[in-house]
Amino acid sequence: MSESADDTFVTDRLEPYTWSNEETAAYEAAVEAVNGAVGAYSAVIAAEERRPDPDRAVVEEARAARARLARERRALRPTDHRQIAAARAHYARLARDVTAGGA
Repeated sequence: MSESADDTFVTDRLEPYTWSNEETAAYEAAVEAVNGAVGAYSAVIAAEERRPDPDRAVVEEARAARARLARERRALRPTDHRQIAAARAHYARLARDVTAGGA
């Protein structure tokens, strides 16, 4: 599945870099944390659209959040260890908050 409108994958835009196993795992975990938040917003959209009278503002806000997350996911850099560690924590927390109805 492609990651952007230009039909390229995130990995297609990475510059050559020799990754350690730890860096690879951390980067993949950060991407999956973002994907978890995207999925949480998708669940919000689906639940709202199933309602008899869906709140279009809720749907549009969740769609905007997914678009923002896609941009943020593309901005992740595996060579930036601090960014990756912060992303893993932030997006995992965001997914939990959205799922719990708090975001």
